[in-house]
Amino acid sequence: MKAAEIIRAYYDAFNRQDMDAFLALLDENVAHDINQGERQTGKAAFARFMEHMNRSYKETLTEIVIMASEDGSRGAAEFVVNGEYLATDEGLPEAKGQTYTLPAGAFFALKGDKISRVTNYYSLNDWIAQVQG
Repeated sequence: MKAAEIIRAYYDAFNRQDMDAFLALLDENVAHDINQGERQTGKAAFARFMEHMNRSYKETLTEIVIMASEDGSRGAAEFVVNGEYLATDEGLPEAKGQTYTLPAGAFFALKGDKISRVTNYYSLNDWIAQVQG
């Protein structure tokens, strides 16, 4: 698969909530740069992160635009996160089923047919303003 196809498959699996297919696209040593947070390394750490996210948030991504370098080693995506805040996340406002719509983006590094780095960006201040209403 080409880089853009791998990234598309990643987001398609996310939107289906097919975590097996989602995680299968990641390199065992994937670097995950969490928005405004730390870097976590490894597929197991990414799986734990997604378990936490799926408990606290229900999200679907729309308006996905994918770009990839000619050599297939890098990619990027811009999209809209349409979400519902299900369970209070530590250090964040109380969850009461609030909905939000948030522009976001991600950068990728790829090794062969696997994603070796994911760096996510969105405005945490925008999200907080939306859920605090």
